[in-house]
Amino acid sequence: MELRARGWSIQAAAREVGTSRTSGANWARGYKTYRDGRVVGFVAPLDRLAVREISSRYLSQDERFQIADLRRMGWSIRRIAAHLGRSPSTISRELRRNARNDGGYRPFDAHRRAVARRARQHRRRLDTNHELRALVGELLAQRWSPQQISRHLRARFPELPGMRLCHESIYQAIYEPGSSLVRPSRVPSVHRSPLRTGRDHRRAHQKVERRRPRFAQPMLTIHQRPFRPEDRSEAGHWEGDLIVGKDHGSAIGTLVERTTRLVRLLHLPQRDAHTLHRVLAMRMGDLPPSLLRSITWDQGTEMARHTDITATLAVPVYFCDAHAPWQRGSNENTNGLLRQYFPKRTDLSIHSPRHLKAVENELNTRPRMVLADRAPAELFAALLASSSEPSLRR
Repeated sequence: MELRARGWSIQAAAREVGTSRTSGANWARGYKTYRDGRVVGFVAPLDRLAVREISSRYLSQDERFQIADLRRMGWSIRRIAAHLGRSPSTISRELRRNARNDGGYRPFDAHRRAVARRARQHRRRLDTNHELRALVGELLAQRWSPQQISRHLRARFPELPGMRLCHESIYQAIYEPGSSLVRPSRVPSVHRSPLRTGRDHRRAHQKVERRRPRFAQPMLTIHQRPFRPEDRSEAGHWEGDLIVGKDHGSAIGTLVERTTRLVRLLHLPQRDAHTLHRVLAMRMGDLPPSLLRSITWDQGTEMARHTDITATLAVPVYFCDAHAPWQRGSNENTNGLLRQYFPKRTDLSIHSPRHLKAVENELNTRPRMVLADRAPAELFAALLASSSEPSLRR
């Protein structure tokens, strides 16, 4: 119900919380009950305030059940309050406010009354101040961000607090269903929303402690890796990712050795965890243990079989933090170079393994400034031929 209030569709909200579209529709719209093919009742839709998590300061529905049961047993108000750990005045006020007209106390009815009382009709400043609303709408039409508008109002009206707004108030007014602030700008744009992101609803966020793990098996994070991202003194540590083609329908795997910047490309007929596991085992299985010490990857679903990769290659797989590409700096830079050969929004499945090998060789034989104008293939060949511990110092 919170997602629906933000403008999400029933299908999107149901998918986000992990339930079916039918259940989501029943919760949001209510549903009829049937007996012998005839309608016998109607289950009302959920009230957004009734299902919202509230502070423990307020009585919960379970506590109202106990109040009704204990009151029916003849307990006094003070005894009920002591049992629930509440003040006697709280119990007295609850019985006085939410009792039925005949004096009886019904927990479901009492909870509905409390929820209805909790709803407040608060009008925003943008709704009451027409001059302020017109000015905000004018600036939004010029593609100003809510933060820029908030700072501008504070500088323009230093003596008029009623003409100021925080950026969150502007976002809420934009995300309100049917908002008049969502209108086309003078300069044509592909988005109707005045926000640069093009969003007309707030994107859902979840508390860190409530987020579901990315994979079923526990994964090693980059913070458990025994060296920092800027430390490249030891060879044999690889960074990997996918470059994705048009409509996410095709992909090429990329691996970069952190010390020598050697590139290995993975031909993926299908973009799934099974294919990546098989191709990784084939391409990286020829390396000695000294040149295959770890693999660091993005948190993509293609690495769902990371435990199988660890077992096959006898190498730990570490995962970067979400939205932290700098933790795989070598791989991100190499993916930028590869876009010269594999442009964005193109079908990558047309490139054969032979072509990928040719691109790989061209990149590996190109001198790099970061390697003092030496080629990655030259340094990697020296490490393969060396019988000593393969470590380089920058």
